[in-house]
Amino acid sequence: MSGIIGKKVGMTSIFSADGRNVACTLIEAGPCVVTQVKNVETDGYNAVQLAYGERKEKNTPKPLIGHFKKAGTTPKHKVVEFRDFRVEFEGQVNLGATVKAGEVFVEGDFIDAIGTSKGKGFQGVVKRHGFGGVGGQTHGQHNRQRHPGSIGACSWPSRVFKGMRMAGRTGGDRVKVLNLRVLKIYAEQNLLLVSGSVPGPKNSYVILEK
Repeated sequence: MSGIIGKKVGMTSIFSADGRNVACTLIEAGPCVVTQVKNVETDGYNAVQLAYGERKEKNTPKPLIGHFKKAGTTPKHKVVEFRDFRVEFEGQVNLGATVKAGEVFVEGDFIDAIGTSKGKGFQGVVKRHGFGGVGGQTHGQHNRQRHPGSIGACSWPSRVFKGMRMAGRTGGDRVKVLNLRVLKIYAEQNLLLVSGSVPGPKNSYVILEK
C-alpha cells in the first residue's frame, strides 16, 4: 500500500471532456519526509513512515524532536505509516528522503481518502439516522414530529436491545472513501484534484492511499 499525507484545500468543479460538470476536491498532497523505514529483519514487516506539516519545536515532545532529527528534518504535525510501500519504491525511500504526489500518483489513478468527518455534536435520530419522525401532525400528535418513537416492548424483553439507534454524538469519526479518481496533478504546487468529496473540513489532514 503506497500513499501520501495531504491537507484538504476545498471543493470546486470542472467540466469533463464530454461536457459533464464534475464535483471535485482540491488536496495539497505533500511534500512528505520519510522519517522511518521498517523492514522484516528488524520490525517484522515492511513499512514507510511519512511526516507532513510544519510544527513549532517548542510544541513538540522531546522524543519526537529526536525522532525527526534522526531523519534530518524539522518537527512535523502528522506522522503516518504506510505498510508494504509500492515495489518500485524499494530502495528509493531512504531516511530523510522527500516524497511528492507526482511520484506516487498519476492522472487517472483510483485512490482511497481517509479523514476525520466533521463533528456535528449531539444530534437527534432524524439527522443522525435518517428517521422520518413519528407519523404526521394530525390525530392528536403534539411535539412529536422528530421523536424516535418506540425503543422496545414492555414485559418482554424488559430491556433495550444493544445497538438501538438513538440520538447521540454525531460526526468526528474516521471515514474512508473508496475509489476517487485523480483528475489532475499540479506537481509544482503539490496539488491533487480528485473526483467527489473527501471527509473533513477545510485544512484538515487526509491520508491518500493507492
